[in-house]
Amino acid sequence: MSNLSKLNVLMCKLIDGEYTTGWTGSGASTSDKKIGVVGLTMFDLRRLGKVGKLGMVGVNGGKFPAIRQHLQENIANVYENMDTSFEEYPKGGNIDPEAYKDAINKLSPGDAVIVFTPDSTHYPISMYAMERGIHVLVTKPATKLLSHHNELIAAAKKHNVVCFVEHHKRFDPVYSDAKARAQELGEFNFFNAWMSQPKSQLETFRAWAGKDSDISYYLSSHHIDICCWILQDKAIPTRVVASAATGIATGEPYNCVPQTEDTITLLVDWQSIKSPAHKGTAVYTASWTAPLKAGIHSAQHWYYMGSKGDINVDQAHRGYDITVDETGKTWYNPFYMKYSPSETGHFDGQRGYGYISIEKFIDAAREVNAGVAKPSDYDNHGYPTVANTVLTTAILNAGRISLDEKRAVGIKKSGNEWILE
Repeated sequence: MSNLSKLNVLMCKLIDGEYTTGWTGSGASTSDKKIGVVGLTMFDLRRLGKVGKLGMVGVNGGKFPAIRQHLQENIANVYENMDTSFEEYPKGGNIDPEAYKDAINKLSPGDAVIVFTPDSTHYPISMYAMERGIHVLVTKPATKLLSHHNELIAAAKKHNVVCFVEHHKRFDPVYSDAKARAQELGEFNFFNAWMSQPKSQLETFRAWAGKDSDISYYLSSHHIDICCWILQDKAIPTRVVASAATGIATGEPYNCVPQTEDTITLLVDWQSIKSPAHKGTAVYTASWTAPLKAGIHSAQHWYYMGSKGDINVDQAHRGYDITVDETGKTWYNPFYMKYSPSETGHFDGQRGYGYISIEKFIDAAREVNAGVAKPSDYDNHGYPTVANTVLTTAILNAGRISLDEKRAVGIKKSGNEWILE
């Protein structure tokens, strides 16, 4: 499909944009995303002819000179033929929390927006774009409220646009293979997931941690989506109870707001669709107060048990570690993003599932623009469309209510929509 038109893309980051550019406000990120994911992928897809014009919108236009310098030094000067130019919003060093509106207004129907912003902003930015005929890729969680997620589903259908949620773990070959193998393991019985990041991340997320969102929305959204994906057409969630640990994020030296939880666990009941006798239990835990210097940025593993077998996945340790005198042992994951250049000096990370997740969206939007596919087609292919990810939001939203109201929260379908009770 080389005759598909190039896609113009606006990247929304709003705050510092670690995932977009790798720049955190105080310099390059110390995480495993030192030069970002979204921006690098867009620059490379432009080099390869899939993407046309690029824009980037934030809140503080005064940060763009440092971001451009960071991109020039760490991307343009490192990889062959890599152009890191983009149009910025707001312009002139101005500060404007709603600059995304001006930036989106400059787009045309059929263009695309990639939303990597604080959780509470996903819904208004995505809705503003789709109402103007713009395709949307929004980071997880799609929204904080199930009602908002349902509205995005309706908007995507009404305006005939592609709306994906950037659940990149669906494109991890281990996870996708495990998903396929789980279908042969009979009825679902138990799922247990753990995901954490080191306490140092609280410095990066201080502006919104505990205020705008929580660690369950931020991290557990990954494995909740994987579980929902595995159990699609097999079982449905019916009840959520949440529990949280506190005391680290709110203490020295992090001093996050008093309501910030350290670790959140969601206990979820699942009911088999085909067998009334079979019920399953899932436990999803996420923390941003894990130890420093553990050799990994994200500890992440999960266990699945069905009536005929089980699956154990450790994504943090891939059998590939490097030890350096000054820093000790580190486990790397080039299956996610490979930053080392190719033999010719070009970017060589096109096979990483962080890259593929974004490229799949770009391809889908271009195909819809060309009339060779409909947005609804992708709902049937296992892609993380906004329609296919609604139960992830239902569980996360129910977990937040359970913590706030200290009660169990039910999930059920009412007509064509999922609701909480």
